[in-house]
Amino acid sequence: MTLSPPALRSDAPTAIEPAAGASTSTDSAEALGEAFRAVRAFTAQLCEPLAVEDYVIQTMPDVSPTKWHLAHTSWFFERFVLLPHLPGYREMHPQYNYLFNSYYNAVGYRHCRPKRGFISRPTVADVHAYRAWVDDGILRLLAGADARALEAIAPLLTLGCHHEQQHQELMLTDLKHVFAENPLFPAYRAGPVDPGAPSPLAWVRGPDGLVEIGHAGPGFAFDNESPHHRVYLQPFALASRLVTAGEYLAFIDDGGYARAELWQSAGWDAVARGGIQAPLYWQDHGDGDWRMMTLAGVRPVDPHEPVCHVSWFEAEAYARWADARLPAEFEWEAAATAAGSPSRGRFAEGGRFHPGSPSAKDAGPLRQLLGEAWQWTRSDYAPYPGYRPAAGALGEYNGKFMSGQYVLRGASCATPRSHARTTYRNFFPPDARWQFSGIRLARDVE
Repeated sequence: MTLSPPALRSDAPTAIEPAAGASTSTDSAEALGEAFRAVRAFTAQLCEPLAVEDYVIQTMPDVSPTKWHLAHTSWFFERFVLLPHLPGYREMHPQYNYLFNSYYNAVGYRHCRPKRGFISRPTVADVHAYRAWVDDGILRLLAGADARALEAIAPLLTLGCHHEQQHQELMLTDLKHVFAENPLFPAYRAGPVDPGAPSPLAWVRGPDGLVEIGHAGPGFAFDNESPHHRVYLQPFALASRLVTAGEYLAFIDDGGYARAELWQSAGWDAVARGGIQAPLYWQDHGDGDWRMMTLAGVRPVDPHEPVCHVSWFEAEAYARWADARLPAEFEWEAAATAAGSPSRGRFAEGGRFHPGSPSAKDAGPLRQLLGEAWQWTRSDYAPYPGYRPAAGALGEYNGKFMSGQYVLRGASCATPRSHARTTYRNFFPPDARWQFSGIRLARDVE
């Protein structure tokens, strides 16, 4: 089943504030309204397979109930667009700011994240009504906005749309964890099994020396993708595709999870503490019968498709075992930029929600750059030279997480297509496994 895409314009204004040299012109009210409605409609589409009971479960602190995602994305538009810019706007409920604020300290106290699944009220119906309330406010705001108002509203509204696209992906990854904890292993949406095809791994030389990194131009980007700057790269090569499940099985069969010399100390402790012996959602039924939980239910592990749901610790240990390493994020971006039009794989609109092997359309020496699975890098999530968080609460969006996290590049099969780009910097702590995270190897070139 193919889903309707949330068609954001690629030339939308930059989030929070224009990047250096970016155009400050705004989209029309009609175009902004169309983009807003498309994103909100895609979120609603993602909810269509759900029963009301599915909306409310939280299976671990990193997972949020679907109901919370629906409310939080609406709260974002209310807090940062409607309250400052729509005269006379009235909040639907005064406690929603407390319940649905995620981490913005500047806008007040918030309900603790690990207990989001404890909240039965507001009901799912109440949250859908809240979304309709906010939708009505945004469309009324756009209908009455003059050119000066649009100049102020457009960057905030565009940021809110991309923020909701982030939560569309989180809804899918969180639902997968919820269904995997259910002994019935229910399917979110049934889908065909696409048998993989062998794809030989090759090493592709990347650009070295001084390279240009980061967002440049008038298109949308989060603030952590700027400023545009230069870095110096030593000679390197990237693997032509992602590591496959079959290759990762060889690591398991070779005692990869029991060999301390392959692991960072913190990773070794995390594996021992959690009893981890395989990627998240894999099940060993003995005699080489490996199965995995997917959003289409349980099915056999396909050795040709990318391995997925591994932590940075697991990715780094596998790379050592394979006599390689993880790429630096700047190596990944420079190679993707040199590829011209990076090859694309599966995205959320395709409705499969599971990474696949390279297709005939995924041409070029570097395959699976965008889509399929996020790719761990060896780079700490840190600010670019000259980075300054925006003033006010929106400055908390990315900047305050630049500690104890690693960067992932690319996109996944749960990422909306219009949300993916080669400068995008995703980030998670090194033990995170529930996201669609995979492995691309790198090597130094003598």
